[in-house]
Parts: sequence; C-alpha cells; structure tokens
Amino acid sequence: MLPLVLVAVVAVLHRDVLAEGFAHLGTAEWPWLLAAAGATCLTWVAAACCRQGAVVERLPSARLLATQFAAGAANHLLPTGLGASAVNLRFMTVCGLPLARSSAAIALYLLAESVGRLALLAVLLLAFPDALRLGTLLPQGAVGPLLLGAVALALVAAGVLALVRRVRAAVLSFLRTALGEARSVHTRASRAVALWGGAFAFPALQAAGLIAVGEALGLGVPPLHMAVAYLAATVAVALVPTPGGLGSVEAALIVALVAAGGTAAVATAVVLAYRIITVWLPILPGALTLGALVRWKVI
Repeated sequence: MLPLVLVAVVAVLHRDVLAEGFAHLGTAEWPWLLAAAGATCLTWVAAACCRQGAVVERLPSARLLATQFAAGAANHLLPTGLGASAVNLRFMTVCGLPLARSSAAIALYLLAESVGRLALLAVLLLAFPDALRLGTLLPQGAVGPLLLGAVALALVAAGVLALVRRVRAAVLSFLRTALGEARSVHTRASRAVALWGGAFAFPALQAAGLIAVGEALGLGVPPLHMAVAYLAATVAVALVPTPGGLGSVEAALIVALVAAGGTAAVATAVVLAYRIITVWLPILPGALTLGALVRWKVI
C-alpha cells in the first residue's frame, strides 16, 4: 500500500498543476496525444532492451518489461533515479545475478543512456545550431560558479579516494567488475545492439512524445527544435535531486521550449500535458504493478 500512499501525497501536493494540465488536454488534438502515449509506452520497451543488453545472461522478457513499468513509478517517488535503479537491482539479484554484477549492469545502463542522450543532443545541435537561444538558458554570470562547483566536487571525490583506503578499495573493486561486465557484454553482438539501441531509442522516444504533445497543442516550434529543447533540458536537470524530476523538469522544459521559439503560455501548457501523459497517468498503474511484483517476489 505504501506506493499508493506516496502517489496520493504527491498528487495532492501538485493538484493545481494536475488540474491545469487536464484542462489543457481537453483542447488538444487527440490523435497527437495518442501518439505521445504510444511513444511513452515504447520507452519502457527501449529501457527493457537496454537493461537486457547490460548483462550477458538472458532475463525473463515479460517480467523485465513489467519491471521497467514498475520502475517508472518508483522513479517518481525517490530522488535522482534511485527508484528505478533499486527496482532493477533487486530484479536482477532475484534472477540470480550476484550483487556486484547487478550493480555493474546498473552502472553500464546509466552510462549508455547518458552517452545516448548526449550524443543525440550533440548531433542535433550540430545540425540545427540555431534551435536554441542558449544565452537565455543560464542567468548572467552563472557559468563560472557552476564550473567552480563541478571542479570542487571532483577535487573532493579525488581526495576521498586518495585518503580513505576502504573507499578506494571498494571503488577499484567495483570498477574491475564493471569493466569485466562491459567487456563480456560487448563480445556478444546481440547484447551490444540491445544495449546501445535501447540507449539511443529511450531519449529519442521521450523527445518524440514531447513533439507529439507540442503538435497537439499548436506550439509552433519545428519538431527537431523541440527535440533539442527536450534533450537540453533533461541534461541540464540530470543532477537535480527531485523525485522523478518533479518541478525541475517542468521548469527546465518550459525555459527550453521558450528558448526554441515557443510562447510562454503554450509552452507551459505543452509541458503540463506532456508530464501528465508521461508521469501522472502511468504512476498509479505503475505503483500497483510495483506492489504486485513485490508480492509475487519478482523483485
């Protein structure tokens, strides 16, 4: 029952956003909204392919797909992707994979998905350099503090590794396991194709969902420019520790769509409708699936 309680709490806290988004859905072109819902469903298939590609052993397909659906709900209840990682880690250990290799597979999945997202963004920015007015995405003088913060974080991490032997030994052991797992996966063409195909398809399908919602509400921004805006926004908020990116993703997407040429009012409506389709509509059945999988000891 806990997932349902958490869903109810989050829904109550964001009830104004939900009500406004549902109102905008009533004015949209429904074929485009159905296309957005279809793209959202395909993201779970892409995630399942990428998860399978991260391990050599064959995972049970139906349970793997159901786990991705449940992981989506868990991801919106815990910060920074911890929910999905925890659900998939438990699923792989129940399937018989050792904890170290399961953790290595999670790391490989996250690395591949990040590479796929950044590569798509880089290609689209090269093809459409004017898709975003990048100067509007960061406040004046914000680049310097951000770079200083990143350098300070890297120095702290390096200092901990250098001074704390137990942490250094644990990290080196994990890296050896992860590198061995990555080598094993890439010796099998089917696993490599599943890993990288899913890694590129996942963000592409997410962007396709936003494009469909933008077309449904008449945003007036070229589709590939909307894709650039989506990828740039999700990369920008990747390190913001909010459950499922609630709040941070919405703000970043609105800013990015406005930077891509949309009006603020319509961009807000598009983001609200998109988040309802991708987050709020699946979250209750996803939570029910999560509870069922736990009860049936699949995870």
